[in-house]
Amino acid sequence: QLQLVESGGGVVQPGGSLRLSCAASGFTLDVYAIGWFRQAPGKEREGVSCISSSVGRTSYADSVKDRFTISRDNAKNTVYLQMNSLKPEDTAIYYCARRRSPYGRCGTKLYEYDYWGQGTQVTVSS
Repeated sequence: QLQLVESGGGVVQPGGSLRLSCAASGFTLDVYAIGWFRQAPGKEREGVSCISSSVGRTSYADSVKDRFTISRDNAKNTVYLQMNSLKPEDTAIYYCARRRSPYGRCGTKLYEYDYWGQGTQVTVSS
């Protein structure tokens, strides 16, 4: 059964760090681009970061550039999102998703992704 499961969310103070994990089952993760998205209360879901298939080219939203790092462990079939220097505006539910077509680059549109995890809550508050 194809599945994505996020973990690692929690409550952290401003300036703190968290590492989110996205564990895949039912498919080989590095064949697909994997994106991280987030949705804050009352706001639309937005792209945060993405890692392409195969060579693993990465991309970031301007709001998280130089603070977040996406990576992939093929042996564990898992993608990570290391989040440093967290700000209150990073508070959201974070989702990982698989891009629809294999061997592809990252995409920015939600409809380009076909499988989504259940999400993990990140709260940045003092």
